[in-house]
Amino acid sequence: MQSNSSKDPLHGITLQRILEILVEFYGFDTLGELIKIKCFTDNPSIKSSLTFLRKTDWARKKVEELYVRTLPELNK
Repeated sequence: MQSNSSKDPLHGITLQRILEILVEFYGFDTLGELIKIKCFTDNPSIKSSLTFLRKTDWARKKVEELYVRTLPELNK
């Protein structure tokens, strides 16, 4: 088991940047389908989504997991 933090795909990237990348790649409509949270479906914005995700650990974890799963597509 390696504990080298540089292998962590989330190391050094902010939640805001993760969200911006996902919104650019999927759009809020698809994000709302992939992760069923209101901040992606009802009048979505980066600012309101960040406010919710910073307060809600389970939702932030889902966004981070989606980002990690999406990385191979982003790197094409």
